[in-house]
Amino acid sequence: MTTTATADAMPAAVSPAPPRPGARDPYFDNAKFLAVVLVVIGHAWEPLRGADVGGRVLEAAQTFVYAFHLPVFIVMCGYFSRGFTAGQDRTRKLVGGIIVPYVIFSAAYPLWAGLLSGNHVGWDPLEPYYLTWFMPALLLWRLSTPLWKQIRYPITAALVISMLAGFDTLPSMLNAAQVLSFLPFFVVGLTLRPHHFAFLRRRVMRIVGAALLVLGGGAAYALAMTVDPEWVHWRRSFVQLGVGAPAGVGFRLLALAAAVALTIGFLAVVPGRRTWFTRFGSASMYVYLLHGFATLFLSYQGWYYRISGAEVVLVTIGCVALAVLLSSGAARTAFRWAVEPHLNWLFTPRVPEPAAVAGPRPDGRTRGDSGDQRTMRA
Repeated sequence: MTTTATADAMPAAVSPAPPRPGARDPYFDNAKFLAVVLVVIGHAWEPLRGADVGGRVLEAAQTFVYAFHLPVFIVMCGYFSRGFTAGQDRTRKLVGGIIVPYVIFSAAYPLWAGLLSGNHVGWDPLEPYYLTWFMPALLLWRLSTPLWKQIRYPITAALVISMLAGFDTLPSMLNAAQVLSFLPFFVVGLTLRPHHFAFLRRRVMRIVGAALLVLGGGAAYALAMTVDPEWVHWRRSFVQLGVGAPAGVGFRLLALAAAVALTIGFLAVVPGRRTWFTRFGSASMYVYLLHGFATLFLSYQGWYYRISGAEVVLVTIGCVALAVLLSSGAARTAFRWAVEPHLNWLFTPRVPEPAAVAGPRPDGRTRGDSGDQRTMRA
């Protein structure tokens, strides 16, 4: 990964050593792995929400996790999409990194669900099944990157679009509601720069971040069983959630504020040094696309809805182990054909592009620095 976050703005006493040129920054790999672990846990907990398993604690925990785990991913996707262009390499990466894996997994999940249920589950590539909605969403967000770079107030515009998405029940095609509702997080990521992450990595911000997460957890517990958790899933209209437009806008703004605060808190407490799980960060897409086969399996098992509180804890620990397993070299080797397919046979030979002229750019990066992270797709 090209290093995109430095600690130039941090005092020397608390600044982490900058990665070597061309090396991966462990901070972002740590953040990706921890975020995808939360995704796995959230999907494992979701079937239990309506089964009276875990009670208020589990309800609060799931709402807390869902309030920020996808915003974290989407903000980072936006940050590493800053250099997106319509060049031949970018187009090939979109096809090989998003479109082809989406086609494979959007067909595999309905087939798996059909086997589990004993009933035929139809496949429609325009109707994402289960967790595959994120792939076309990421494709659409990245394709829109040049537009957001031209808009004078991109965050405001994206926020307005997100608010308007709640006024009407949108078609289910490509999960339009979530694509538009989560858009502000992607646009925020596009506007972030290395010094913003350097600021979050200050020692004082770690304390602030931890406090935000504790307060968020307390708020989730206080509101559990009284506020519909669908507000943090961003997939229902105001009408579907049983409120009018004024209340809907208010609730959505509160959900947005909570997501921003918890995302800041999460990114602030992520360790910046290399850890035992740093090497797993580059495989976040493998974990995301593959873990659903396990969580979907659990959702079709009758015994799963009768587990006790202690067993919920074991399931949670198992989710962490599953994320580690799916990040392993063996898993990457076995499933690279589906997650990171090599498609050289599909494209014409590359035409060498003119070398970028060296020198600083207005945003402070060197010309030729795309700001992209090769493996950051989720």
